[in-house]
Amino acid sequence: MMKGYIGNEMSEKALDLFEKINLKLDDVIYTIVFNACARLANDRAMKIGRKLLHEMPVSCRNNNIILNSAIDMLMKFGDVKSAERIFDSIKKKNIISYGALMNGYNINSEPWKWFKILEETKQQGVVLNEHACNILIGTCSKIGMIRESQYIIDQIPLHIQNLKQIQTSLIHMWSKCGSIKMAQNIFKSVHDHDIMTYNAMINGFGLNGMGFEAIELYRQMPNELQNEVTHICVLNARSHSGLLDQARNIFNEIPFKTEKIVTAMTDCLSRLFLFDEAEKLIDEY
Repeated sequence: MMKGYIGNEMSEKALDLFEKINLKLDDVIYTIVFNACARLANDRAMKIGRKLLHEMPVSCRNNNIILNSAIDMLMKFGDVKSAERIFDSIKKKNIISYGALMNGYNINSEPWKWFKILEETKQQGVVLNEHACNILIGTCSKIGMIRESQYIIDQIPLHIQNLKQIQTSLIHMWSKCGSIKMAQNIFKSVHDHDIMTYNAMINGFGLNGMGFEAIELYRQMPNELQNEVTHICVLNARSHSGLLDQARNIFNEIPFKTEKIVTAMTDCLSRLFLFDEAEKLIDEY
């Protein structure tokens, strides 16, 4: 029941139910409650999560699944040091343990600690999986340094680098690092483009002030693949590049204009100091 509540974004109800339990807690309950506390990360969740962790019997402190959940919870609480202590206590660390720690460093804006963890995984012979690689790429996006990012990417197995989800993340990463050529190379290597890869590349052009390239790719993209995010990305690209006429044309062509799309167009007009037109647009929609 608690797991069902959490799956339906009702973690408070999961904790309500937990506090009514008078039975002996098992491994599954610990994991579920830590997960609920991690999702909420409010005062009540922190109190329940910390108390449960403190009172947890020794027999559960060798269970990787429970400890990995505890690391994730503590990281969501912003308690990096306690999470690190739990991680250090794990005798046989697996990729999920490393992934929980890595993700926590990203959440708490400490991506530089990743390098030490990456070296440790290599020494321990831990093989990176897709989830861990996505966290790695997210770290590279945050540090925004090309050489360091390339070093980290070189640690990702080639068979994982060729997965479409990873390729999409790499396009985002190289774009944020300012290496648009690398992003384009990744995009060109994708065999069957989908909404995500197109949107990532259009957004990448926009981030790097390449409005014309964003327009060109947008025009090449099949209409059935275009969605709200696509329209917002291309309007933002025009906004950053000052391509007003093209922005107007694209906006007028969009069949269903959502609030976010109208906001993107309003931002484009405002950046060019066309406040009267921006105000008129808001009134119309």
